[in-house]
Amino acid sequence: MAHSSMEASKRKRQRAYIRGRVSEMLAANMLRLKGYHIVARGYRKPVGEIDIIARRGSLLVAIEVKSRSRINEAAEAISNRQKRRIARALEAFVMERPKFREYSLRFDVLLVTSFWRWPRHIEGAWEIT
Repeated sequence: MAHSSMEASKRKRQRAYIRGRVSEMLAANMLRLKGYHIVARGYRKPVGEIDIIARRGSLLVAIEVKSRSRINEAAEAISNRQKRRIARALEAFVMERPKFREYSLRFDVLLVTSFWRWPRHIEGAWEIT
């Protein structure tokens, strides 16, 4: 009996992983159509991680992609701790790439509720002071 619940849990994690990757692909394509250049995807450091880093002009944007069945669940899925980790990861990214040091920084969220609808793009979703 425990084996079947472990298998079900494993399948659930696999579906969530695939949904997340497809959501990130959809988000990146939408950003390109809006005039953003994707600089990095899946950027990970010990201090944090960023789903997508994009630039438009002299603006560098860290984008968190959240995929949930309901828009409010997706919007509420980003904790303050996660926001701080994303900010630290963006800081590390800029430190590694001096050409971005003069860019303005922004934190956006892309909320995906369906693969048949455009994601909701929340520009400047939060600020780090």
